[in-house]
Amino acid sequence: MVEYSADVERHMKWFYQSLSEKDRRRYAAIEAEKLGDGGVEYVSRLLGCDPQTIRQGREDFEAPADPVPDRVRKKGVAPQG
Repeated sequence: MVEYSADVERHMKWFYQSLSEKDRRRYAAIEAEKLGDGGVEYVSRLLGCDPQTIRQGREDFEAPADPVPDRVRKKGVAPQG
């Protein structure tokens, strides 16, 4: 597996931090998929997310369309029932 340059890694980290929780896991999943074998572990370390977050992002792509696509939970706030 080829790793990204320091500049690309820095841009990825900056971009990742600007995303919502849902978009973060989807972005991480795309990056890991592009890298193939070892991608999940590399992206997990690079972005500081759990490998399960990346796996959930992959599952998001397999799921039917999001019934509430514009809903974004604020960081650190539990969803209201």
